[in-house]
Amino acid sequence: MANRLFVTGDTHGDYDIGKLSADRFDSRKLDKGDYLIVAGDFGLVFHPVQSTGREEYWLRWLAQKPFTTLFVDGNHENFDRLDEMPVEMWRGGRVHRINDSVLHLMRGEAFDIAGRKVFCMGGARSHDIEFRTEGESWWPQEMPDAEDRAHAWETLDAMAWKADLVITHCAPANFQHALRADYGNDEMTRFLFDVERKLEYDRWFFGHYHEDKEIGERARAIYDDVVEVLTDGSVKKVSRPKKRLRPLKRV
Repeated sequence: MANRLFVTGDTHGDYDIGKLSADRFDSRKLDKGDYLIVAGDFGLVFHPVQSTGREEYWLRWLAQKPFTTLFVDGNHENFDRLDEMPVEMWRGGRVHRINDSVLHLMRGEAFDIAGRKVFCMGGARSHDIEFRTEGESWWPQEMPDAEDRAHAWETLDAMAWKADLVITHCAPANFQHALRADYGNDEMTRFLFDVERKLEYDRWFFGHYHEDKEIGERARAIYDDVVEVLTDGSVKKVSRPKKRLRPLKRV
């Protein structure tokens, strides 16, 4: 079955990738023409120098899945490594190809994916910088700069400000306020607020906040869930909950 589209939240390298395991996300009937989008903090291009054996293992694991994995960047990515990768065009927008089945959807780009027009804008501000080291576990490019934002605006102009699906990492300021997230607004959340007020869209997904919660009728914070975006624009949760260990019986 091709042209199915799924969205999930942050995978953080292998830390939260279990949501894509076979016991939680049944992908047996999918093929490479079906797509799963990670809404930032992908985290499998993270080691400062080069991919580690652990990263390579999980990238191969994803490549062996029947679907194609796509991701927007979050704040916990190695932007030095991403920025060194060659850029290519894929389905109307710029990407970094991590391997044949894993692609980074670059900032401010629009793509034709599974019959949907998808606008993507990664990036966010970290709130744990004091615990991280620049160039090893944190990179200043996490925050889109004025050039990134201008490019996104130009893309939206070319789209006539109409999209079927929007994928970002952080949320527009109004969504963040609705979450009651103690993150504070910045130039990125305010920029996305301006975009959200002007853009005609069907659904907006964002990661970053480690919550699974609907915001109004069209927006969703996503983290642990995997959802399918159906052709009519509706959303269906398809992932199973985490297995819980049964308490030991007294003997």
